[in-house]
Order: sequence, then structure tokens, then C-alpha cells
Amino acid sequence: MSSSLDSSLGRRFWQLWGSSTISNLADGMYRVSLPLIALHYTRSPTLIALVTVLATLPWLLLALHAGAIADRLDRRRIMVSANGLRLAALATFATSVALGIDSLWLLLVLALIVGTGEVFFDGTAQSILPMLVERDQLGRANGRLFAARETMESFAGQALGGVLVAVTVVAAVATPAALYGVSALILLLLAGHYRPHRGPATTLRSDIAAGIAYLWRHRVLRTLAVMTGVMNLGSSAFMAVFVLYAVGPESAMGLPEYAYGWLLMGTAAGSVLGALVTERLQAWLGRAQLLAATVVVSALAKALPAATANLLLVAAGFISFGVGLMMWNVVAVSLRQRIIPAELLGRVNSCYRLVAWGTLPLGALLGGLLAELLGLRGLFLASAASSLALLVCFATLTERALTAAEQDSPSSTQP
Repeated sequence: MSSSLDSSLGRRFWQLWGSSTISNLADGMYRVSLPLIALHYTRSPTLIALVTVLATLPWLLLALHAGAIADRLDRRRIMVSANGLRLAALATFATSVALGIDSLWLLLVLALIVGTGEVFFDGTAQSILPMLVERDQLGRANGRLFAARETMESFAGQALGGVLVAVTVVAAVATPAALYGVSALILLLLAGHYRPHRGPATTLRSDIAAGIAYLWRHRVLRTLAVMTGVMNLGSSAFMAVFVLYAVGPESAMGLPEYAYGWLLMGTAAGSVLGALVTERLQAWLGRAQLLAATVVVSALAKALPAATANLLLVAAGFISFGVGLMMWNVVAVSLRQRIIPAELLGRVNSCYRLVAWGTLPLGALLGGLLAELLGLRGLFLASAASSLALLVCFATLTERALTAAEQDSPSSTQP
């Protein structure tokens, strides 16, 4: 892509890109750091999983409200406030560690607050983008944002987070705090007002209800949302306790803390590979068959650690999972953008996320409980089985159904 095309996106877009990229780096660091820090307090699968439960619980509790609020208030200010909240929470925990008054319970509170900030920042970032670039630039702008997110969150962030925890917990917490502060500062320098224009006054409840009603009535989108939610349920259960399987001399894999983030980078590497081949595979297989293939790949990747603790094989499983994850996202998200009417996009997206991502805390809690009951390998197999069960959905989620849903929608393409 030439520099002239990049510059055509405008200065304001690149300010958003810079803020989001720095925030994504911090996201990757704290996501890998929190379960590693929790190991300093406990080896209980339930308590380890509880960290992920609280970090993702805001998606279940606040996704609908975040989407509706983003359609009412200045979106730049929402994002600045969200990262300010995360900065304050992380700085407070870092101070408690430095003073020796930290505890698992403080870590749990931290996870909840940081997760809340994530819901409002990430959800609003998608809504503010159409206010910064022209409609025909949205695809290219989203490509820049998604590429930066994968690079910073899944590669650099996870690698750095694991290393910093191995060095000192204070550094592992204070570094993302500083990054959130820089991200907020960049947004403060973003000129303009970003409160959306609205028609007649409506209540927050009616706004949310309109989004829910649209998603519920749309069979294809409803099915995709439920399927994504079930897959995320299994993935969250898997990842909530996988650290116990991978890290420490008493674990099956016996990895040191710093290597844990590197192992998780396999998913990011697979995602990059998936992004490169999705278009070609979609043209060859069709969207419905490609989605079905990603379900099978996801199940096999989750089942693999139940059969072996070999580092190379488990890493290969993470890579294949990343390939499938990216394929699913490219197909499902693009379809959603083409179907949903522009005036409902924010609210329907928030409803979709509630179904798709609201299962994350439930999955993490379930993962801890099943690990106590079935053991880690039993949990991995149960997670894989939950993905395979989704194959029954493709009796109705056919290529013909996907095409018909697009043709029947008055929406123009928009993220």
C-alpha cells in the first residue's frame, strides 16, 4: 500500500490508530499477566479461573449499555474515560504490590475494573471510526486497525507480559497502566466533537430493545451469534485454566513463566496466516463450508493437549486454532457488516457481542469447576466436544441462506 493511500485516511484516523494500537499492546500484556500473577497466590483451578471470569464479566453485564451509550455521548470522551479508569486501577494495584499489601482479592477487583474499561473502549472505537474516514475508506481503515491489533495485542503484548511477570509483578502491572495513559493522551489531542446526531429523543431502554429485536428476528445473525457464543464458552473454559497445565515445574508442560506468552503467540501467528488464505479458501469452499471447517479445526486444537504435553505439538494446535479463528471472524464479521442497517449497527453489534462474548465469564467459571471435577485433560475434551456439537447448525446455515440474507438487507457495507 503506497504512502499516498495511507495518508488519504487523514491525521485524525492515524491518531485513533495510534491510540488503539498502544491500548491493544496494553491489552495483550494484562491478559497474559493476570493468570500468571494469580499463580503467585493460588494453584486452585477455580480461583485461577475466577480471574478470567471477572475480567470478562463486563461483556455480559455491560455490552448492551456500552453500545447504547456510544450512540448518545461523545465517543472520544468515552474512550478517554475508559482508559483513564484502567490506568487508575492498574496503578493502584502496582502500588499495593510495591507496598506488600497485595492479595488475590485485589487482583480480582483489578480484573473486573480493567474488563469494564475494555468493554467501553473497544465497543466505542468501532463506532467512532465512521466519523473519522469516508465510507469508501472504511475497509482499508479497518484493515489497518485489525492488523495493528493482532501485532500488538497477540504478538508483542503477550510476549512482553510473560517476560515482565517473570521479572517483577510491579513492572507487569505498571507498564500497561502507562500505556493506557499514553493512549488516552493521544485521544485528548484528537480535534473535534464526536457525539452522534440523533433523531427524536428516545430512552436508553428503547434503544437497547431495538437492537435486541433486530438480532432476535434475523435468523442468520442470531444463529451466528449463538454459535460464536458457544465456541467462546469452550475457548474461555479452556484458557481459564490452561496456565495450570503449561506453567510451573508441577505442570504437565513445565514451562517457565516467560515462555507462556510465547506459546500463546501461536494463536496470533495462525491468525496472520488465516488472514492471508481466507479469501482464497472462501472462494474455493464457499462461506458455509469454510465456517464448518473452522469449527472442526477449533475442536481439534482444544482436544490436542488432552493427548500430549509436547511443546511443539501444543504450539501447532494454537497456530491451527488461530487460523480457524481468523477465518471465522473474517467471514462472520464481514457478513454482519453487510446485513445490519447503518442506523442500527452500534446497537445490534452490542447485542451480538453480548451473546457472542457474554459467554466468556461463564466459560471461565465452568472451566474452573470442570477442571476440579474432570481434571485438566477432561476439561480440554469437553471444550472440544462443545465445538463439534455446533456442526448441527449447518443444516440451516447454508450458503443459500447466507446469500439470501445479504440480498434481503437494505444495509450498505460498513464496519
